[in-house]
Amino acid sequence: MEKPVLTVDGANFDTLDAFYDEVERSLIPGSPWGRNPDAFNDILRGGFGTPEGGFVLRWVNSARSRACLGFPETVRYLEAKVRRCHPSNVPSVEADLDAARRGEGETLFDILVGIIRVHGVGGDESDDGVELELV
Repeated sequence: MEKPVLTVDGANFDTLDAFYDEVERSLIPGSPWGRNPDAFNDILRGGFGTPEGGFVLRWVNSARSRACLGFPETVRYLEAKVRRCHPSNVPSVEADLDAARRGEGETLFDILVGIIRVHGVGGDESDDGVELELV
């Protein structure tokens, strides 16, 4: 049996917040969620309206997303995160922020792709059966 295909279109967003809007529209219409990387990870586990037994997550215009969710947007995200994270996490977030400002380390695109891959073949939560297609 073929898995259902859910599509995220990189042409529909330029920022992380707009990516979250796209997730709401295409993966979990009408379902409230936390709009953060941890909550995105939870969505991929199922139970939020995504298909039981896994699905194909087809990310079209992914090259555009790679650029839009690159270091400038990562810096913006980390600047906000450092203001709201637990004080014990501030040094780690500041180190990530300093690296992102230098154009080093993971971008938001890398982080989101990594989260998705955890739920696919070879990932720690591969039983979720999420297959990522970057097109």
